[in-house]
Amino acid sequence: MRLAAARNLLKVWGFVLALCAGLGLLGWAGGGYPLLSSVVFCSLLAASAAYWYADRIVMGMAGARELALAEAPLVHSTLERLAARAAVVKPKLYVIPDGHPRAFAAGRGPRGSAIAVSRGLLGAAQPAELEGLLAHELAHVRARDIVTQEGVVVFGATLIEATRIGGLFQRLLLFVLGPIAAAPVHLLLSPKREFAADRFAAELCESPHGLADALLRLELAGELIDFHANPATEPLYTINPFEPTGLAAMFATHPPTEERVRRLRELDPDWREKLRAA
Repeated sequence: MRLAAARNLLKVWGFVLALCAGLGLLGWAGGGYPLLSSVVFCSLLAASAAYWYADRIVMGMAGARELALAEAPLVHSTLERLAARAAVVKPKLYVIPDGHPRAFAAGRGPRGSAIAVSRGLLGAAQPAELEGLLAHELAHVRARDIVTQEGVVVFGATLIEATRIGGLFQRLLLFVLGPIAAAPVHLLLSPKREFAADRFAAELCESPHGLADALLRLELAGELIDFHANPATEPLYTINPFEPTGLAAMFATHPPTEERVRRLRELDPDWREKLRAA
């Protein structure tokens, strides 16, 4: 897990430095050394601010607000217990005020993070399922996957939103900027991160079935409830909540839910016999 965390930090800062270098070259071409130094300084300053306040930025993008202890004491206590077992500081808990069941994590890593759950998830998930999902998000926190995810999401979402200024030429801008926004997603994020988080969540909960059932529930919800958001936010969520077509397909990073559930069930190969005995 420490190796994965170090790898994620190297990825995100490598991406930031590459972005600064690209902007610096544009500054050099446009105004020589003075503009180059100004562009690089401002880019590094913005990247540092984004690193420290990434959780607030992402929560703001999702329209989430902090969930008070009195509103959901059981959820808070479950998260506190799992965070202690995972050896991370308990993340701040946020709620997304809509009916689509989903969850995601944001922040800097084990010492500063936040987890958001939607009203739809709190109303639909069974306690074991919610525990599995929280454990999955804690796995991303512990491995610092959230740092890499946030970097590419903020970059991609900014470019996608920037196409709105094109007016009648928005589709043309999407055609040009869409692949640029999606490139870092596939360059820096591997589907293996989800398999690793699933395994860690199963260990944390001492059972893989709560998370497996939750993934199936989220998959079913995605078929029944339309989800509308910036497609660049896809890497944040536990499963892909978007229809895998058009622009959204360019940002898809999650492995098939069926494969994830199969691997989780294989962690407890006797689960069918136990179910029949119950």
